[in-house]
Amino acid sequence: SIANPSQSVVAIPSGVHYAMEAFRGGFLVTDGHHNRVLWVNLNGQISELMAFGNIVPTGLETRGNRIFMAEAGPNPHLPPDGRVVMFTPESSSATPVASGAPLLVDVEYGLGNKMYALAQGIFPVGADDGSPALPNTGSLVEVNEDGSVTVLASALDRPTSLEFIGNSAYIVTLTGEVWKIDDVSDPPFGVSP
Repeated sequence: SIANPSQSVVAIPSGVHYAMEAFRGGFLVTDGHHNRVLWVNLNGQISELMAFGNIVPTGLETRGNRIFMAEAGPNPHLPPDGRVVMFTPESSSATPVASGAPLLVDVEYGLGNKMYALAQGIFPVGADDGSPALPNTGSLVEVNEDGSVTVLASALDRPTSLEFIGNSAYIVTLTGEVWKIDDVSDPPFGVSP
């Protein structure tokens, strides 16, 4: 990001690179501080794929030509600002898919083409930008067709990323723990560290 500076005024010239996702023979990178998604080819060339307003882009998922991105939203990261959006390399803007969870940090597809998102949780009142959510306020949510979300597991401790293997969700926390939630599409859920 220092070699490819943002066009907006920023406090951290190097940016805050949050997620990386393989895409079209290279990879996408979200920059949560510069509010953009970068495209990096395997030769190391970097270009800005999409720039946003103050939405704090976080996690990524791709399906074909479509890019899905989680947005934490601006400080104080309120639930309506926690959104999943979709765009393509040809898009001029992102299309909202769903919203309603505080401080969204990732989005992933699970079995059966169901989309899920991970919310870090409630942001502390008055905290500085970049601060984590309050402990044990995170959640795993299912993205509904009507643009809403349904909480599947709550009281997660500051989750940061999500991945599915089969019907199990694996969640990495800010403290470095890996949590497994079994049978995600078949409640009740078994959450274990």
